Amino acid sequence: MECCRRATAGTPLLFLAFLLLSSRTARSEEDRDGLWDAWGPWSECSRTCGGGASYSLRRCLSSKSCEGRNIRYRTCSNVDCPPEAGDFRAQQCSAHNDVKHHGQFYEWLPVSNDPDNPCSLKCQAKGTALVVELAPKVLDGTRCYTESLDMCISGLCQIVGCDHQLGSTIKEDNCGVCNGDGSTCRLVRGQYKSQLSATKLDDTVVAIPYGSRHIRLVLKGPDHLYLETKTLQGAKGENSLSSTGIFLVDNSSVDFQKFPDKEILRMAGPLTADFIVKIRNSGPADSTVQFIFYQPIIHRWRETDFFPCSATCGGGYQLTSAECYDLRSNRVVADQYCHYYPENIKPKPKLQECNLDPCPASDGYKQIMPYDLYHPLPRWEATPWTACSSSCGGGIQSRAVSCVEEDIQGHVTSVEEWKCMYTPKMPIVQPCNIFDCPKWLAQEWSPCTVTCGQGLRYRVVLCIDHRGMHTGGCSPKTKPHVKEECIIPTPCYKPKEKLPVEAKLPWYKQAQELEEGAAVSEEPSFIPEAWSACTVTCGVGTQVRIVRCQVLLSFSQSVADLPVDECEGPKPASQRPCYAGPCNGEVPEFNPEETGGLFGGLQDFDQLYDWEYEGFTKCSESCGGGVQEAVVICLNKQTREPADENLCVTSQRPPQLLKSCRLDPCPASSRRHRAGTACKGLGW
Repeated sequence: MECCRRATAGTPLLFLAFLLLSSRTARSEEDRDGLWDAWGPWSECSRTCGGGASYSLRRCLSSKSCEGRNIRYRTCSNVDCPPEAGDFRAQQCSAHNDVKHHGQFYEWLPVSNDPDNPCSLKCQAKGTALVVELAPKVLDGTRCYTESLDMCISGLCQIVGCDHQLGSTIKEDNCGVCNGDGSTCRLVRGQYKSQLSATKLDDTVVAIPYGSRHIRLVLKGPDHLYLETKTLQGAKGENSLSSTGIFLVDNSSVDFQKFPDKEILRMAGPLTADFIVKIRNSGPADSTVQFIFYQPIIHRWRETDFFPCSATCGGGYQLTSAECYDLRSNRVVADQYCHYYPENIKPKPKLQECNLDPCPASDGYKQIMPYDLYHPLPRWEATPWTACSSSCGGGIQSRAVSCVEEDIQGHVTSVEEWKCMYTPKMPIVQPCNIFDCPKWLAQEWSPCTVTCGQGLRYRVVLCIDHRGMHTGGCSPKTKPHVKEECIIPTPCYKPKEKLPVEAKLPWYKQAQELEEGAAVSEEPSFIPEAWSACTVTCGVGTQVRIVRCQVLLSFSQSVADLPVDECEGPKPASQRPCYAGPCNGEVPEFNPEETGGLFGGLQDFDQLYDWEYEGFTKCSESCGGGVQEAVVICLNKQTREPADENLCVTSQRPPQLLKSCRLDPCPASSRRHRAGTACKGLGW
């Protein structure tokens, strides 16, 4: 306790000592400042525009030296100079044009960005390599470097922030906003490859809009860049960029460098017009252009005021909305302009209650309940999607979307769209059937039907869909031909045939039988059904089928039958002969005139078995690209049942049919595994 008392008793002494020390420190600072006179007025600015410097002086009142500086600086005239004013350092160099240097006059050009002494006035004599320091110091307010706000003051480079304050380290973002976060512009980068020709001498590389910054383009190749411009007032211009240099194009500085094998174009911006960079054909080889720039987001969302209340009394609701605003023209534009920028996020509407006073016609009191219980909020309601505009190759389908409101009794009525804007509107258009349309796929040609002289050869032509399956739907007008003449250079030692010999092989027959089942389209066309079974179990019989004239109704996606005369072109046969093999094991004699139409008259009746394609094998790879092979089987032509391959003629077997599969790239782990397997297979 005594110890505590002694400490407590001594506390006032320590406090007094602290006050004494503080007062001495304060007096010493007052004495130091008291040695100076008050600061004088600010001097006139060293420049009238573009950022200059002004100074203020004070006088030391002591007979001895004073601590501190007797001069202070601040920036001034921080407004952009007109384009015709030129560069401040260049003006200082040109001031020496009338002064002889070593007995000779020169036209002096500025030497900028000297890393050793950026605040000395170094100039180069035009047309020579002569560089001379014409003054040890540039005028106050001269930029230290061309791409910086830092300025020279009394021969020393002083840091200047984008807020134009000396000593400030605040920087502009890539959008040109001082101390900004980069949200008012977007980075655009890409590559263009020229596809010029003798008939197409010019092409557009990229359009760079008004206000863009930090533009850089590099062309590699024999072609040449040039510029077209369009101001906001609609005035158009062009610059051919014929030589290396710095040009002023529509009040925007353009730095162009031309080399034997490339061209470089730089523009610091912000651009004062819309620039269209074009390329002109100058050589046989193609050129590539890489470009990068920051494009301003000139359309922004702006929240509106609250719309009128949904009820005049008794409690209602009101919403805000968002409108797309053009920052250049200061006017409201269509929403699609704001949707162009992914960075633009449309603000969600706000909802609030309004007009809560009871209605006069009521009992004087009306309870306001949550809207989801008492008065459901308006909602978007959509009709079913329409039929797709195309059956393949990409189409569109649409629907109607409206804002509806439901009352207490459950009656739904259409209301103004703004009432539903608190939630996003459902899309009214969407893509459909984006898969590729079926395409014709021609197989390899068969051997020629003769061993000498002139003959015929055949091939199978299939209609393949986007899954690689044999299907219908290909246009008959674009189908490749399945038969053509062929000539064997070996001379024939017998009388020549007057006409090419038709094939006794099954090729042409198979090419005919692989004709696709006709698909119903929006144009009236004949649609045959499948052939019936042969009317006999042996010998020659008949097969029949139904052939209808049909059309596809696109709106309802239903098929309608039409009179036969509505369909153009020849009607497919509805009856044909068929052969079911010999009866009782005997081979009958046939009249060629009776059976001339059987199987197209291209093969003998005793040839009951034939080769045909049936599906594909499993893909050889699970990813990264593999191969599938068509399966060839020996088939009974009447029963359509597979048979032993020995019953088919080996020399008449159709050629190998391959197709690619599993084209998706493999994961990294799978590629390493496959590479290792390949190495083992090669013995590495």
